[in-house]
Amino acid sequence: MIPDLCRPVEQIAPRLLGAVLRHGPVAVRLTELEAYDGATDPASHAYRGRTARNAVMFGPPGHLYLYFTYGMHWAGNVSCGPDGVASGVLMRAGEVIDGVEVARSRRGRAHDRDLARGPGRLTQALGLHPQHKGCDLLGDGPVRLEPPAQVAEMIMVGPRVGVSVEADRPWRFWIGGSSFVSDYKRSPRAAHAIVGAPIAERWEP
Repeated sequence: MIPDLCRPVEQIAPRLLGAVLRHGPVAVRLTELEAYDGATDPASHAYRGRTARNAVMFGPPGHLYLYFTYGMHWAGNVSCGPDGVASGVLMRAGEVIDGVEVARSRRGRAHDRDLARGPGRLTQALGLHPQHKGCDLLGDGPVRLEPPAQVAEMIMVGPRVGVSVEADRPWRFWIGGSSFVSDYKRSPRAAHAIVGAPIAERWEP
């Protein structure tokens, strides 16, 4: 079953690994997720309060928050936390498990490993567009979040990708050993640059 989405977001994110996001013929098994809190997390869109753009993050939980990034990609998040309290889980990467041919047609010449390896690629493979923002992922709507078939055997944790503030907060979670995980890239604007790869640790519930 889907974990309790009213728990702290850093506890929800790892428990959603292996869950399946489905839209029409395409389904993506989530392999990499990032947690974003609201008022306590400067990297969150909800840090400065509620706006028309981020309203979905304020609840109810289990809805799809879509935002446009880098002027060309849509990124998808699962709203979390009690109604009125903002937090969300960014769906950073996944493996297409159904509808591969459709996903390929949407992603052009992409290798199957890269069909949903990155937040923009994931939403493109699924065919998600602005009209899907706010969809109830736990209901009978066009976009559905289905529980993991099994608990991920090895969950890794490390710093989030590309954020310029709170860059070292260890709120990125991924399935250890999966080839369907994005590369770690630290924002050049982040202070105290890390040399080399991020330190990854096992996550224990």
